Amino acid sequence: MAEWLDLLGPWLLLLPAAFLAGLVDAVVGGGGLIQIPALFAAYPQAAPATLFGTNKLSSICGTFSATLRYVSQVRVPWRLALLAAVTAFVFAFLGAMSVALLPKAWARPLVLVLLVAVAFYTFLRKDFGAEDLGLNHGRKHLAGALLLGAGIGFYDGFFGPGTGSFLLFLFVRFFGLDFLRATSAAKIVNLSTNAAALLYFGPTGHVLWALGLGMALCNIGGAQLGSLLALRHGSAFVRKLFLLVAVALIVKFAWDTFAA
Repeated sequence: MAEWLDLLGPWLLLLPAAFLAGLVDAVVGGGGLIQIPALFAAYPQAAPATLFGTNKLSSICGTFSATLRYVSQVRVPWRLALLAAVTAFVFAFLGAMSVALLPKAWARPLVLVLLVAVAFYTFLRKDFGAEDLGLNHGRKHLAGALLLGAGIGFYDGFFGPGTGSFLLFLFVRFFGLDFLRATSAAKIVNLSTNAAALLYFGPTGHVLWALGLGMALCNIGGAQLGSLLALRHGSAFVRKLFLLVAVALIVKFAWDTFAA
């Protein structure tokens, strides 16, 4: 009995964590805030790359599931999303390759400052993302989508936390989308970056496949519930959850930065 408990113990922690991560990530991103610490708590002796790879396997399944629901019910800005997804895929792979070459120490304080700015701006602008501005996305916007994909893609491959939340904010701020349409676009780009990272981690043996697939099923369940809630309650609900996740990310990054 004790041996079975030892085997099942990590799963009893990780499967609910994957469900909750899928729910949050489907709405505003930030699922890694839940899933990655749970993986490190369950397997403290495992190589970090293996835990990150397992997280990506679970996350990509939930993201794909949420993307299908959004695509079927939301007017997706396809040109923006696909252009950003292409450059995000390339640069996410480059970011993953750069993990061993570049120090991550500089990234945490910078991300903390950006998160505070994003949360503060969103909180002050009560109408931010409430309505779609109906902009005609011309060449400048499309070029901006390419740059957005490159920057966020490299960040996700290299560091990662908060990628979905940054994507959501940027699609609202620079392309005039409401929170719901921005979420649909962010899911497509996030799907691309997850695929690139998994393409890097998988062949190098840094994925716990059985655990990752079990977590993926729970992540899909959470993603379906999260996307259903977002579609049912609209942009106002997404905005509130976005602010909650942004604050949680700020607290985490502040702790990691100043408690180290």
